[in-house]
Amino acid sequence: MKEKQRALEALARAQWRLALALTVAMMAIYFGFTLLVAWAKPFLATQLAPGLSVGILLGALVILSAWVLIWVYVRWAN
Repeated sequence: MKEKQRALEALARAQWRLALALTVAMMAIYFGFTLLVAWAKPFLATQLAPGLSVGILLGALVILSAWVLIWVYVRWAN
């Protein structure tokens, strides 16, 4: 019985570490993008192609990164 409890506790600790790491990663991505919007508007306005600026591309990557981090967590949890 104690072995099962230790295994569950170890799993809970691993889950907490992963969730914390992914949360920190997502917060860094969001806050990094927000800081760019606040202080690097000329950079974000740089046109990469007609109708596509660096800001639009990075905004899409922020959304994509959220999906990727969710996928990582779900893969690990399963």
